[in-house]
Amino acid sequence: MAAESPVPLPALERLSTYIRCLMQLERDGVASVSSQDMEKHTGVSAAQFRKDLSYFGEFGKRGIGYRVVDLKERIASLLEIDREQSVVIVGAGHLGSALIAYPGWRSYRFKIAAVFDREPAVIGKRIRQYTVQDITELEDQTARLGARIGIIAVPAWEAQGVADRLVAAGIVGIVNFAPMKLQTPEHVVVREVCFICELAMLSYLVNHPAGGSEPAHSDDP
Repeated sequence: MAAESPVPLPALERLSTYIRCLMQLERDGVASVSSQDMEKHTGVSAAQFRKDLSYFGEFGKRGIGYRVVDLKERIASLLEIDREQSVVIVGAGHLGSALIAYPGWRSYRFKIAAVFDREPAVIGKRIRQYTVQDITELEDQTARLGARIGIIAVPAWEAQGVADRLVAAGIVGIVNFAPMKLQTPEHVVVREVCFICELAMLSYLVNHPAGGSEPAHSDDP
């Protein structure tokens, strides 16, 4: 895992929430926003919002608030999504295809540079405007494209091998959708995305409401 950022990880995660909100406000024609407004839109307290921004200097003006466009652009610069970045996807199955079809890539200045798979039946297939390439070409193509971020959308038993190839190809940031913990060098940052884990946690929360009351439905006699 890479060295820790001087900014707490939860603050960085909230920045991505803020910019998503600001993008929507801009689309809605909202010119300015206060920290209290951001609390209403994001659920993050106004005080926490201001504290998160304070890690990066001065923002806005007291009593006036923040210009939506300016704040959006400033946060985009902080997250370094104010410039186009190439991403490679490994895995062209249902999940990989869904990721390719996701409409938000352009808003965050990410560009799918290439899609790879190992299955002969999938290699050469067109998904949207992308032709699935043989994973044996991953190292050469990734170096040529200058991609530094990779997405793993393969079954768990293939994930570590794919991660090893991505690292060998020069990838330093990985989003892993496979339900397993990857072993990578310290300089590589891995973000694990496990939607089934989220569902499991959600199952507990909806069946154990705050206050310790019993689940809404019970099989007990």
